[in-house]
Amino acid sequence: MSNMRQKDLRPAPALIEFKGMKFLITDRPSDVTIHHYITELKKNNVSTVVRVCEPSYNTDELEAQGITVKDLAFEDGTFPPPQVVDEWFEILKQKYQQNPEACVAVHCVAGLGRAPVLVALALIELGLKYEAAVEMIRDKRRGAINAKQLSFLERYKPKARLKHKNGHKNSCCVQ
Repeated sequence: MSNMRQKDLRPAPALIEFKGMKFLITDRPSDVTIHHYITELKKNNVSTVVRVCEPSYNTDELEAQGITVKDLAFEDGTFPPPQVVDEWFEILKQKYQQNPEACVAVHCVAGLGRAPVLVALALIELGLKYEAAVEMIRDKRRGAINAKQLSFLERYKPKARLKHKNGHKNSCCVQ
């Protein structure tokens, strides 16, 4: 065992902003680092954390600070199944309707695979080509997005999921 802590090898949280939407890609906090994590979230105006890996920390501290945690786990090294993609866009639409200044944090274990893929999907829906979305993320998180995930993003077809509906409320949502 090396005495270098694993945390020291991970990139710092990456703030990605495009067309008024803000995302914070991070690695996974632990019960030991949760206070530092909350400070980082507050600094970036985050009120929702999307966890795309298996739960490994207690969310009580986050919830006590008014930060909601949503679980959208999918397998490491892969791309999200359609249900996860749909839920991701529902979370984003709700957050930005409630608070246009919001920042949504998303993390997997290291913040290099699953979390960046979801942010890339949002950037593609906002009008970026997949190459530009990946480049924007990799500028801040070197090594993000593996070949399998890149191939998924290349094939992804945007469906105008993040376009504002002019004055029409989404009738499926319970208020």
